Amino acid sequence: MTTKRNLRIVFMGTPDFAVATLKALIDHKYNVVGVITAPDRPAGRGQKLRASAVKEFTLEHNLKILQPKNLKAESFIEELKALHANLQIIVAFRMLPKVVWQMPEYGTFNLHASLLPQYRGAAPIHWAIINGETKTGVTTFFIDEKIDTGVIIKSEETQIENSTTVGELHDDLMTLGSNLVIKTAQQIENDSVTTTIQPQNEDLKTAYKLNRDNCKIDWSQPIDTIYNKIRGLNPFPAAWCYLDNNEETQVSIKIYGVEKIKEDHDYDDGKLMTTKNELKVACEGGYINILEIQLPGKRKMDVKSLLNGFDFSESAKLL
Repeated sequence: MTTKRNLRIVFMGTPDFAVATLKALIDHKYNVVGVITAPDRPAGRGQKLRASAVKEFTLEHNLKILQPKNLKAESFIEELKALHANLQIIVAFRMLPKVVWQMPEYGTFNLHASLLPQYRGAAPIHWAIINGETKTGVTTFFIDEKIDTGVIIKSEETQIENSTTVGELHDDLMTLGSNLVIKTAQQIENDSVTTTIQPQNEDLKTAYKLNRDNCKIDWSQPIDTIYNKIRGLNPFPAAWCYLDNNEETQVSIKIYGVEKIKEDHDYDDGKLMTTKNELKVACEGGYINILEIQLPGKRKMDVKSLLNGFDFSESAKLL
């Protein structure tokens, strides 16, 4: 009978997505000897320092916590060594220097929210939906020098429905991923890991970091492209465009919930049409029916509420 390895785990992560995995490790009675997360950051109107979701969870469970600004700093490296971890588990953190990921005896593995090698990078959940994928998944892999290129340990896939938003998929993959990390830890614990080198796929899609430019809606694109972009950014960080309401300045608006209506028409791209209950935008192949919207300085609201107190001009359009 094989003796189980006695795992001493350091966990690294920052957002809500990582909390589910840390909770699963604790629920499964793993020995988490330390948690590494981002330093507190200013947030909100008052710019008060706010702890990461992982830090808040860690404090509730009285775990050792480190918040290094510099992962190469000697003081941090010494603190990390002092934890005597033999396994490091990374979920939604930042790129690690070699001195850190090479430290533990049983290696450092990462949970990535895609089916590697597809969608390496910062925003895999968003881009899978934006690009109209019908399936995605989660992958655990041992970290190496490059981003998301190490040997695969385990992966699991899930379907993406044609109305799924990034918020919904995020939550699905958060649960799927935490379960996969436990299965991976169990294999390492039992010394039964087998790995697979990532295939050299010619048709790799990248999960680029999201920014203001690549979150803007282009109303000249086909209806499916626009629809996928909006749901792939709903509810965070949200797709946006300009509203030209026949006033002196165009304003920036965010669009959340939408439906698509495939229908022939002769309207210009971006033309707005309103009734008492409906706000539709013309585009190639039909209309985007807006259900939730946010105007500057206002909260997000459903379109019926907006139309009760906001007038769109006859010539209003989205740009």
